[in-house]
Amino acid sequence: MSLWAVETEPVELRQDTTEDDLQIVIRAVYKQVLGNEHLMESQRLTSAESLLRDGSITLRDFVRAVGKSDIYRSLFFESSSQYRFIELNFKHLLGRAPQDQSEIAEHTRIYSEGGYDAEIDSYIDTDEYMLNFGEKIVPYFRSTTSQIGIKNVGFNRMFTLMRGMATNDRDTHAKLITAVAANLPTKIKAPAKGSGAVSNTTKRFSIKVTKNAVGPKNHLSNKEYIVNYSRMSQQVQNIHKMGGKIISIAEIA
Repeated sequence: MSLWAVETEPVELRQDTTEDDLQIVIRAVYKQVLGNEHLMESQRLTSAESLLRDGSITLRDFVRAVGKSDIYRSLFFESSSQYRFIELNFKHLLGRAPQDQSEIAEHTRIYSEGGYDAEIDSYIDTDEYMLNFGEKIVPYFRSTTSQIGIKNVGFNRMFTLMRGMATNDRDTHAKLITAVAANLPTKIKAPAKGSGAVSNTTKRFSIKVTKNAVGPKNHLSNKEYIVNYSRMSQQVQNIHKMGGKIISIAEIA
């Protein structure tokens, strides 16, 4: 097992908790949702903490508040690609990696139609969240424990998203975009030449992109790239360098 595939002990907010215990829970939420980012005292959500302390909101509501906070938006939305933002939302709020392209596409649609708050809510207001964390448990990385309804490939992908307990998630580039889009294992070893083996890496994909068009009027233009799997990663990097935002990636015949 990889050294960074660490199973996190659940942290629970119990009834009649002491202030010291409450602070442990609050710090655990910040650490999980903000991806190990160091939080200065002035950045703490003191109003939401007070509501949690007096029982006006549940721990799940506090997780929601952190996810919708200016600091979360600044760290993971404003500076990252849309794919990276979505994969980090899965990691931070559900404790797992996205399973397949349909999950990425669904959250792309949710953001497009409902906006930022709707995207955050779409993880927290799920049966999966309630089944695993409920109202009292801080979300944690479910990387080495089997989960009902979760594909085994998600374990390898979660290991890719985790890089040790001391690292943060400031990297703005998506880690799983090609593997998820191609429905391939996270680590791929191409077959040897002349072996006759069939490789999924020969698949072709359509990458649909939107970007600001240059001209007297600031408007969005759409473009589609058709690439082989072997060139997908480089094409994605080029799109990001040009300021484009990926709308979807789909396999084509």
